[in-house]
Amino acid sequence: MLTPNDLQQICRHGLTSEIVDRQLRNFSKGFPFLRLKKAAGIRDGIICLEQQDIEKMCLFYDQSIKEGLIPLKFVPASGAATRMFQVLYNFRQDYKDEGQALELLQEPRYAQVKLFFNSLHCFAFYEDLALALAKDGKAIENATKSEIIDYLLTEKGLNYGNKPKGLLKFHRYGLLSKTPIEEHLEEACSYACPADGIIRIHLTVSPQHKVDFEAKIESVRQAFELKYDVKLDINFSEQKSSTDTVAVNTDNSFFRNTDGSLLFRPAGHGALIENLNELDADLIFIKNIDNVTIDSLRGETIRYKKALAGLLLQIRERIYHYQQILDIRNLFQIDDVLITEVVEFLKNTLHIIPSLNFNSIEKEELIPYLKTKLDRPLRVCGMVKNEGDPGGGPFWTYNPDGTISLQIAESSQIDMNDPQQALIAKNASHFNPVDLVCSIKDYRGKKYDLTQYVNPETGFISQKSQSGKVIKVQELPGLWNGAMAEWNTIFVEVPGITFTPVKTVFDLLKDEHLTNKKTIELIQ
Repeated sequence: MLTPNDLQQICRHGLTSEIVDRQLRNFSKGFPFLRLKKAAGIRDGIICLEQQDIEKMCLFYDQSIKEGLIPLKFVPASGAATRMFQVLYNFRQDYKDEGQALELLQEPRYAQVKLFFNSLHCFAFYEDLALALAKDGKAIENATKSEIIDYLLTEKGLNYGNKPKGLLKFHRYGLLSKTPIEEHLEEACSYACPADGIIRIHLTVSPQHKVDFEAKIESVRQAFELKYDVKLDINFSEQKSSTDTVAVNTDNSFFRNTDGSLLFRPAGHGALIENLNELDADLIFIKNIDNVTIDSLRGETIRYKKALAGLLLQIRERIYHYQQILDIRNLFQIDDVLITEVVEFLKNTLHIIPSLNFNSIEKEELIPYLKTKLDRPLRVCGMVKNEGDPGGGPFWTYNPDGTISLQIAESSQIDMNDPQQALIAKNASHFNPVDLVCSIKDYRGKKYDLTQYVNPETGFISQKSQSGKVIKVQELPGLWNGAMAEWNTIFVEVPGITFTPVKTVFDLLKDEHLTNKKTIELIQ
């Protein structure tokens, strides 16, 4: 039962009692799994661009930029860095004295921690850490393992454990070090600069970190604008409280805080579709904040970003062409030749396989059906070869309307207890690096309401701990999963060098994040 105070709290969140009721029903009944037909593969749902195709698409994109195309770069940047340092936290918890630390470092579970300490001077934050220790009269060369971890992760020093990942120093270039947000600025200036010279970037951030992001950007703004002869137009938004979900006890009753109020939690990346829906651009690039690389390796990323954008623009031209013809011509002016052409385009380019009763649909119903399938947002998604990295993957899936189409599916959306479905997931040759180019307007230039292309039946239930009690929480799949389930989707293979995320601090010791590879080779 909802009390008057509950209703007021729900209203303040921008929610309604009906929405909360639906969330409660989801806890009770759960979310249905996606039904996979098969994994997408090369020439079976995933396009593999030849070199001449890449050059052609890049030229097409560059020409479109010259003709006035306005791109925008969208970066989810609210993620905290806590999980980057989880193994260090674990080590610190087991650590009692320096003698025991040396013993712990010989254990296989702490092999990475041993590498961390041996390679400390290779990290871009090394000098800052040394200065933080020096302020308290400690030399980094003589500091204990616990002091190094504490001054790195807590307010004693750099406080990296509580900062957003986007503001940590990732890469060192001589005396200069760069954060992920700076690397994203470098990228944007290289492939998302329109004819008016205004680089448009939108960041989703946590409220407590917005000021720090603004300060960092202002500190480098002039340097970037002079280097590239551009103007930076950078905006921020926060995940909306109206997308939060209520938490429940294990019996699906409301979990209440000590003051009796309901507990609401953010619903995950999928909630960012609301933020994306408020943007206006001809084309939007989407990429996670931690997926950056060093200057010398950025060339392929830029090239493939342009190629994906050029491919999207070419496909969009055909969609617009068919939309316009089907809108202008009356029923009697649309002949079978055109219908066949559009159907083949849906099958072979947009990868939409019609339902079994498709051939029996009368022309009067078929035309609106084709219009509906064309009249949707469009996304081109880069896919990298699966080498064991975690993440969702590209699949052919059965849809409620009887069609089969391409979807990005997280493991939580797949019924792993079904041997056949589990085998399909296991055999996936590619996975999703979150490398998207999106079109959010129809042929008239009218923006789509992106909230109308979400599959509300996607999500997952997990258990968390709150105030020492086990609770159930409800999350949406990523922005690129259920939130874009009804978009027209194209998958393109991209090289692994375009996917260089930093999930743990140890990833910063990989080649794609080190400017001095010989140093780390000597250590190893």
